[in-house]
Amino acid sequence: MGDFFSSFGTLFSDYEIFSAFWVTIKLTFFSGIFALAIGTVLAVLCVCPVPVFRKFGSGYINIVRNTPLTLLMVFCSLVLWSSLGLEFSNDIANNSFWLAVLALSAYTCSFVAEGIRSGFNTVPPGQAEAARAIGLTFTQTLGTIVLPQALRGSIAPIGNALIAMTKNTTVATAAGVVQMSTVMNEMLENRPDLLIPIFLTVAFFFVILVLPLGMITTYFSRKMAVAR
Repeated sequence: MGDFFSSFGTLFSDYEIFSAFWVTIKLTFFSGIFALAIGTVLAVLCVCPVPVFRKFGSGYINIVRNTPLTLLMVFCSLVLWSSLGLEFSNDIANNSFWLAVLALSAYTCSFVAEGIRSGFNTVPPGQAEAARAIGLTFTQTLGTIVLPQALRGSIAPIGNALIAMTKNTTVATAAGVVQMSTVMNEMLENRPDLLIPIFLTVAFFFVILVLPLGMITTYFSRKMAVAR
């Protein structure tokens, strides 16, 4: 038993586990912020009275949701950066990080938008009709009446999308970002004798991220539920 616990100390001393975990936290934070912002815009486009905007929003959601995240990650790394020269930073590691954020945001925002769009269905149509009857424009109706209620009703699906995105940060390895899955692969390659401690360590750090996010989502989804 002593050797089992000492193996964890060996892993933490020989590998940059905390540094990789910090990169995973940053990937989750920035990708989540951008995914929420872009997803909200896409959801609004889906209910916009302009047909072109509606088709664009629905098309983006349907296409990206059914595209593998690994493909988007490789596209951002090999096409946008290597072929088209898109750079966020002169530092390769930093540039790879933001390319991974771009891919994660572009992918997750489609699920966020779908969650918000489901929230629109919880708002009674009569409220929007009443707003139009008193002379409010589409923007005013959306911003003051429909969208706030839709966001409150879509907290749970948005939270699920963010939880899935947190676990999807492991795919950032395809863009050359050193995070938890990268270190896990390195540990498995060099120390296959510590298989169980390696998996327990990586699982523990992801539970630290995902469990509080799920608890917060559950709390606010119940607290801010719209009574009908």
